[in-house]
Amino acid sequence: MSTAHEGHRSGTHETNRAPDILVLTGTGTEVGKTVTTAAVAATALAAGRSVAVLKPAQTGVLAEERGDADEVVWLAGGVTAMELARYPEPLAPATAARRSGLAPVRPYEVAEAAEKLAASHDLVIVEGAGGLLVRFDEHGGTLADVAARLGAPVLLVASAGLGTLNSTELTARELRSRNVRLAGVVVGNWPAAPDLASRCNVTDFPVVAGAPLVGAIPAGAGARRPAEFRTEAPSWLGPELGGTWRAADFTARESA
Repeated sequence: MSTAHEGHRSGTHETNRAPDILVLTGTGTEVGKTVTTAAVAATALAAGRSVAVLKPAQTGVLAEERGDADEVVWLAGGVTAMELARYPEPLAPATAARRSGLAPVRPYEVAEAAEKLAASHDLVIVEGAGGLLVRFDEHGGTLADVAARLGAPVLLVASAGLGTLNSTELTARELRSRNVRLAGVVVGNWPAAPDLASRCNVTDFPVVAGAPLVGAIPAGAGARRPAEFRTEAPSWLGPELGGTWRAADFTARESA
């Protein structure tokens, strides 16, 4: 296990509820997973919960650069952030590990790290790299294996526009085949002026996913000042994630 980057850790925890672990994946790369992770974390922090974010494998970032977990701390605030491995090339973790000569991450290591964090935090968010079946190691271990080991629900971050329904449905089917619960879909980068495909997808996401639409993160949210981000984050997420966003209102307003 590599070093952990820690923000402020809450000194108090609720004793009458079990810690939660949420696995977060995307329909692909650059769909808004890290900003969504930060929004979920900020919303939980605002509700008085202690939060840890676990990034199993960070790729495409040098040792001295800020990774996804660090970005979550920057945006959300008092989060304990941990990476298990970092690889310099922007590739799938298994490929990046092989090319760098560094050890790969194994699903059991990710699950063990998440469970340790859950012992001292109310919420642990495990943010994957790329999509659900991106490989961690040469044996084909994936984030789906991590979720199955943990018995944790998966939150799917989807892109808004044309082509997203296929990858959303394929991810949902894979989770069902493994008896892993899909907690919902969040649109990770909702445009200010959505095109026809995006507006139609709002209605279709719950159908193809077999799970509710539970949030929409506005485009450019990750560039907001941290104080503004933390204030606005709950309005981007539904009650299932502790927020105030309403799927019915959003669908009525934005769908075609």
